[in-house]
Amino acid sequence: MGKNRENSFLAKCSYGFADIYGGGAFVVISTFFTVFLTKALGMSPALAGTIPLIGKVWDAITDPIMGNIVDRTSSRFGAKRFYILVGSIISAITFLLLWTNVGGQSAGGQYAFYVLMYMLFSTGFTIVMVPYNGLLPDMVDDYVKRGSFSGIRTVFSSLGAIIAGLVPTIIIKDNTNASQYFLVAVIFSIIFFVVILLTFLGTWEREKEPVNVPLKKSLVQSFTVYKSFSFKLFICIFLAGQGAADFVTGLAVYYVDDVLNAYSGGRFTIMMGVLLLAQFSGTIIFSIVMPRTSKKFPILVGFPVRILATIALLFFSYEGAPFAIILVLSFIIGLGMAASSVSIYAILSDMADVDELITSISRPGIVSGMATFIRKIATGLSSTIIGLLLMMIGYDETLASEKLRQAASTQAGITQLYVWAPIILMVLTIIFAIIFPMNKREFDIVKKEIARRKGEDSSKATDEEIKVCEKVTGFKYDELWKKENAVRL
Repeated sequence: MGKNRENSFLAKCSYGFADIYGGGAFVVISTFFTVFLTKALGMSPALAGTIPLIGKVWDAITDPIMGNIVDRTSSRFGAKRFYILVGSIISAITFLLLWTNVGGQSAGGQYAFYVLMYMLFSTGFTIVMVPYNGLLPDMVDDYVKRGSFSGIRTVFSSLGAIIAGLVPTIIIKDNTNASQYFLVAVIFSIIFFVVILLTFLGTWEREKEPVNVPLKKSLVQSFTVYKSFSFKLFICIFLAGQGAADFVTGLAVYYVDDVLNAYSGGRFTIMMGVLLLAQFSGTIIFSIVMPRTSKKFPILVGFPVRILATIALLFFSYEGAPFAIILVLSFIIGLGMAASSVSIYAILSDMADVDELITSISRPGIVSGMATFIRKIATGLSSTIIGLLLMMIGYDETLASEKLRQAASTQAGITQLYVWAPIILMVLTIIFAIIFPMNKREFDIVKKEIARRKGEDSSKATDEEIKVCEKVTGFKYDELWKKENAVRL
């Protein structure tokens, strides 16, 4: 029965549902939260941009601890599924609070309120996504089947991004009206609660002995995941690849509104729809292609095409530019954006196995926690950098709240940011993907070596297998599973 459900399309969909939340929540936040603070509430963009970064500093504490808590928990539902269930309620409530209007307070009080709300939301996101990102290794062992589950997950993630990108643009007709943002928050709080609950109901989790580690050692031991050479490169891919997407979503409103002067009349909704539909289509295409190639193949193909389309935007970034051409370029960019998500989440499911080869402990929760922490760092840094760069190019929040156009030099600066920041990050992602040492062959060798060290495989490692283990982990073969690498004290 276990093998049959691993092949079930319904099971794959059930696993993927929660990433409507994972893929959608930060699309809403990165696209509209800074806009909500600057245009609707009149907060300085530099100040508004620091709020997500403070939330990420908070995540530096909560994510590793959450990963450790998950690996130390026993539950009849399975430790990860238990926290996914709890997190479904917390996430819905904290997302709603994030968009509550307290514009009548002093500037300091307003700032403190949204810092606190962002921290609460980040905690709710952590409670769901850390166990969720670590769930697949405890559901499925097979490399190809994991890729299939990850592919379906990224389809739902893209679907979440489409919903999160389009629904707010339909509802928020006036981006200076705070009540319209709150209505969006109510809708998404309900959606997020339902999809997370569906994942809890439709997934399973193998029983295993909890990791016996004192909680006070969580932070130190969580950072031991960086012993893995593969995980270090994965983090670089994660940061640069998702950061390239964050700059697009974070600057999209400013680009369309202030540069193209095309926010009204539904054109921003159309552009976001095209961009997100392309992401959805790209996710399906790359998910089909990836099992026949490698998990880093989508990045190596999708990003070069996306770079060319992004450069082409330079020739059409002015008021009155042919909007059809911008839509075509946005579609190509969206296809490229799908590449990083498909590759990243497929690779993540294998990082716990590399970590186990080094430490002798299976701890997908901690590995997931550190990856989720990095994802949030990327989002927080991009929001902060966007806010600071907008200030540097002369963005005037007073003009914005009064629905007036920005200066010509500021418009030109927004265009340069919208084009070149993602390109730099995409180039770095391609380099990291080329260097990344794991494909199916390497994965199979890692799993075989773990079985040897557990006494489940009596064969002797060949010279080639030894070299692969050393290349993937960054350790000498004889140093793997040494006492000082282990986290069980």
